[in-house]
Amino acid sequence: MSISKISGNVVDIHLWAEANDVEPQALQQLKNIAALPTIFHHVAVMPDVHYGKGATVGSVIAMKNAVCPSAVGVDIGCGMAAIRTSIKKQYLPDNLYGLRSEIEKSIPTGFNKHKEIIPHMHNFGNNSEISYFDDLFRNAPENLSRDLLETAMLQCGTLGGGNHFIELCSDEFDYIWLMLHSGSRHIGNVLAERHINVAKKLEHNKNLPDMDLSFFLAETKEMEAYRRDLYWAQEYALLNRMVMLDIFKAIMQKNFPEISFSTNIQCRHNYVAEEIHYGENVFITRKGAIRAKRDDYGIIPGSMGTNSYIVRGLGCAESFESASHGAGRRMSRNAARKTFTTEDLKSQTSLVECRKDESILDEIPGAYKNINEVMENQKDLVEIMYTLKPLLCVKG
Repeated sequence: MSISKISGNVVDIHLWAEANDVEPQALQQLKNIAALPTIFHHVAVMPDVHYGKGATVGSVIAMKNAVCPSAVGVDIGCGMAAIRTSIKKQYLPDNLYGLRSEIEKSIPTGFNKHKEIIPHMHNFGNNSEISYFDDLFRNAPENLSRDLLETAMLQCGTLGGGNHFIELCSDEFDYIWLMLHSGSRHIGNVLAERHINVAKKLEHNKNLPDMDLSFFLAETKEMEAYRRDLYWAQEYALLNRMVMLDIFKAIMQKNFPEISFSTNIQCRHNYVAEEIHYGENVFITRKGAIRAKRDDYGIIPGSMGTNSYIVRGLGCAESFESASHGAGRRMSRNAARKTFTTEDLKSQTSLVECRKDESILDEIPGAYKNINEVMENQKDLVEIMYTLKPLLCVKG
C-alpha cells in the first residue's frame, strides 16, 4: 500500500494503514509522540495500530539519546516463539482435548506459577542470546524483595494472561508447528512501573502534552538504572518463552515419540534496541512491532480462530526495519464483552480446540482486525514464508 503521512510538530508520522481507520485516541497519541523533543526522523506506524496504554500499539519510535519507559510498556520483552515439527496433521488424534488438558496442567497460566523451579532450567543458556537461569538471577535488578524474586523464578516457564497464548498449528504443507506468545510476567510489570514513576517526576518532562511519554536522557543515573533493568527483563522474557517451549516439546515427544524439531524462531515485540538508522545511533522502541531486517525471520499471529504467519523481513528503511506484531485489536476488551456472546465465541473458534467460556470472551477473533488485510498492507515490510492455521489454543 502507499504510506499515509501525517505532519507532526517535530517529525512526521508514517502509517502503513489508512489514517481514517485509526481511532482518534490513537492518532492523538501518535501526534504526542511525534512532538517529543528527542524524537528522531519520523514515527513509523504498523498496520495493526491501535490505542494503547502509555503509547500507541504498533508504533516504532526512534529517539536520540533518550528512551520512554511507558512506550515500552509494562510487559517488557513480550514476544513470540515458534518451532516446526516433523509430524503432519494426519498423525494427530481427531480430538485434541486431551493434549490441551496436558498442556494446561504442565504450563501454569494467569497469575499462577510452578510449585518448584524446573530442574532442567539450570541448563538453559548454551547460546549467546541468553544467560543461564542461575546467572540471570544472580544479576537480578537491585532493590527487589526476596518474595518477588522467588515468584519470578517460579513464574519462569509460565504463560500469563490477556492475549498470551500457546498454540498447535498446521502449515500449508500440513506440518505441525508449536507457537507461543508471552512476556516478562509480574516482575517485568513491577520494574516498568518503578521506572515510569521515576520518569514522570523528572524536571525535563514537566511540560509534556502527555505525561505517559516521560522519558529518560542518556548519560543520567535514571537512564542507566532503567537500561539495566530493561535489558534484564527482556532477557527474562526470552528465557520464559524458551522454558515453556521446552515443556511443550516434551509433551509432544511423550505423545509422538517419533517427532523431531527444526530450529526455533524467536522475536520480540515490546522492547528497546540500540540500532543505526539513517546514519545515526538511536534507541528504537518497538511497541507492538517486530524487527524485520532483511532475512530476519519473525512471527505475526492472528487470533484464536484465524491464521498466523511466519515471515521474513525485507529490511524497509522507512519502517525502521520493522513490521506488525499481530492483527491488532479493533475494539477494547470491554467493548468485546458487550458486543459478543459465548455463542459467538463458539462459532468463531469452531475448528479450534480451546476454552469457549466467558472468561476469554474479550479474546474472541471478532475483536481483532482482519489479519489478511494487515498482511496485505505490509507487503513491502515482510514476505510470508509459512501460513499457520490454529488447531489448538491455550489461553491464560
